[in-house]
Amino acid sequence: MGRSSDAKERLMEAVTELIWHGSYGSTTIDQICEKAGVKKGSFYYFFESKCDVAAAALEVNWEQRRPELDAIFSPTVPPLERLRCFCEMGYENQKELKKQCGSVRGCPLFALGSEVCNSDERLHKKVKEILGHYHTYIESAIRDAHTQGLIHAPDPAAKARMLFAYSEGLLTQARIVNDVEVLREMAEGVLGILGAKTVTRKAA
Repeated sequence: MGRSSDAKERLMEAVTELIWHGSYGSTTIDQICEKAGVKKGSFYYFFESKCDVAAAALEVNWEQRRPELDAIFSPTVPPLERLRCFCEMGYENQKELKKQCGSVRGCPLFALGSEVCNSDERLHKKVKEILGHYHTYIESAIRDAHTQGLIHAPDPAAKARMLFAYSEGLLTQARIVNDVEVLREMAEGVLGILGAKTVTRKAA
């Protein structure tokens, strides 16, 4: 086994990178073990299958991301500012990833979810669960903005679905054309859909 203290973590990091840079279907357990520097026998000590390690990696990645989202969507932050910051986070994360990887990666959850939706119900369920958490954050901001009279959105859940589809569509487009600047105007688009005034972009 690889170093027992971090072999499991390295396997999850490896599957995340391999899936995001390639695809779930093309990623093999052998590749995951090679990338992680962990023997195949040790893989099965921690996980029963590729699905198990991928689902575990998704959960870990979500738990790592949650504190940042909790801060962005804190009730103490004005609701429209929450949405602007969420859009800014997406832009900045993709810009940094392009520097590291050489290409725009888009949303790993949408890429993986669309790939496994008809082939791996367990993994698909995990993707939907995490996407649901994101939807809840967005819906809460829209609900608060409506309550404060900043926008008219009597059905915040429907508006949240619309905004989420818009933002994920931009992420997918940015990946297809390999241009992170597609995401630069996401905040303006989100606020336009809500019928709110445009917010000023943060200085770099």
